[in-house]
Amino acid sequence: MEANEQQESSKGGWRSSIYIIGVEAAERFAYYGMSANLITYLTDVLLEPTATAAMNVNIWSGVATVLPLLGAFMADSYLGRFKTIIISSAIYLMGLVMLVLSVSVIPLRFQKVVFFFSLYMVAVGEGGHKPCIQTFGADQFDEDKPDEKTAKSSFFNWWYFGICTGNSTALCLVVYIQDNVSWAIGFGVPAIAMAIALALFLFGWRSYRRQSLTGSPLTRVVQVFVAAARKRHLSFSDDGHGDCSGEESITLAIDSHSTGRQTLPRIHQFKFLDKATIIDDLDLSSKNRNGWRLCTLTQVEEVKLLLRLLPIWFSCLIYGIMFSQGGTFFTKQGSTMYKRISSNFSVPPASLQVAIGVVTIIGMPIYDLVFVPTARNCTGFPSGITILQRIGVGIFLSAVAMVIAALVEGRRLKIAREYGLIEKPKETIPMSIFWLLPQYMMMGASNLFAIVGLQELFYDQMPEGMRSMGSAAYLSVLGAGSLLSSALISMVQFASSRWGDEWLGENLNLAHLDYYCWLLAGLSGFGLGCFILVAKCFIYKKTQC
Repeated sequence: MEANEQQESSKGGWRSSIYIIGVEAAERFAYYGMSANLITYLTDVLLEPTATAAMNVNIWSGVATVLPLLGAFMADSYLGRFKTIIISSAIYLMGLVMLVLSVSVIPLRFQKVVFFFSLYMVAVGEGGHKPCIQTFGADQFDEDKPDEKTAKSSFFNWWYFGICTGNSTALCLVVYIQDNVSWAIGFGVPAIAMAIALALFLFGWRSYRRQSLTGSPLTRVVQVFVAAARKRHLSFSDDGHGDCSGEESITLAIDSHSTGRQTLPRIHQFKFLDKATIIDDLDLSSKNRNGWRLCTLTQVEEVKLLLRLLPIWFSCLIYGIMFSQGGTFFTKQGSTMYKRISSNFSVPPASLQVAIGVVTIIGMPIYDLVFVPTARNCTGFPSGITILQRIGVGIFLSAVAMVIAALVEGRRLKIAREYGLIEKPKETIPMSIFWLLPQYMMMGASNLFAIVGLQELFYDQMPEGMRSMGSAAYLSVLGAGSLLSSALISMVQFASSRWGDEWLGENLNLAHLDYYCWLLAGLSGFGLGCFILVAKCFIYKKTQC
């Protein structure tokens, strides 16, 4: 027994998480190598209109980042994170291989169908891989050990550093291959990267800590609502104990030792749910606890955690819309501008997204090694600033990015008018593509704060048995944002074409992409205001020893 405990204690920590960060870097290389230039393939090869292509990219991206909710449920309830990662990675790899075949050997009349089928197969693989790999990495740190608990906060920073290293490399290498060599090779390289990711994950399997399954987390959630509804006629006295109209009743003792879960103290929010913990006469007469009538205090408090996170999730949806802009209209915007930096080399428009990753790669060590210690001395928080403050800064910076994008687009349109290029969409605007760098860099700074903050919040504040769901919830913010972005494009197209000049027309020189960016900036400001209001009411999770 002691030998098994020593063997288990030797697992995990940075030794294991390094493998997992490497896996994520390779997977992000595959994902961004495959997806960053999708709008170019759809418009130039499959000949879709720009607005249609942008909607298709947003819908696919949205599905790929909402499916993790299903993958996380399967992992937390039935398969476990380790098995889910292996199975979903295999599906992911098969989807990428089929994507290569669709652009190389599939007959032209079937190409579009097979291409989109392959894309959504990748989305299914992403749905299982993405929520589990991050949670599995964080699970390698034991929260009961102070040094490992501190290391876990740092893990999220370096985790995102690995993500940005992978996607930045893909944006430099793979996008260039797709634009200048061939699409088959351009999609083949990401497939090889995903195969390496799967092999690397299996290579480190002996060093991993694995969490045991505790049953369906959603069942535990539903039980609380059902038990509270059944006892809705009961009430609590001022001291928090149950009051059954004079009959003897007490609240259920916390059973953390039997469940192995963290013990959560009572928080005086959503008090109607506390009725699920009242023991009435029927409970006293029963030999076994009926989970649909009687719940533990910790079980009730776990449901309250979810309810407290819901307003945060909704208030961040507008940020998700901002996040989706880099791979759609920003890329098409760059395709109209002067791209040459030498007589033999032109910058692929989609490659400018690398600026987002570069800012993070440079900024993450500065944030972790300089900003956090400095802020810690001022605020006393171990992480320098609170998680919600970090997210709020990121949302603010995304609004600044949209303002910059609107100003740059206004200048691009002015130059197009000055040179008589309004009716010549195929002609290059004599304005360097590097004018777009500031908006991409500001989005990188925004992600450094908001994305990492969302990752940590939805891991740290979720119930212990639902942490894969927490990772999926953070991803679903971005996924829902992509779907909302697609809906917004449709509404803007309908309204602008009916009551004035088309904002997002095929000819960007005649369109008003600058108006669209100003609209996004205004929405982002509104979203920031909503987030601040919600954050002021948020209560962080507390645990008891």
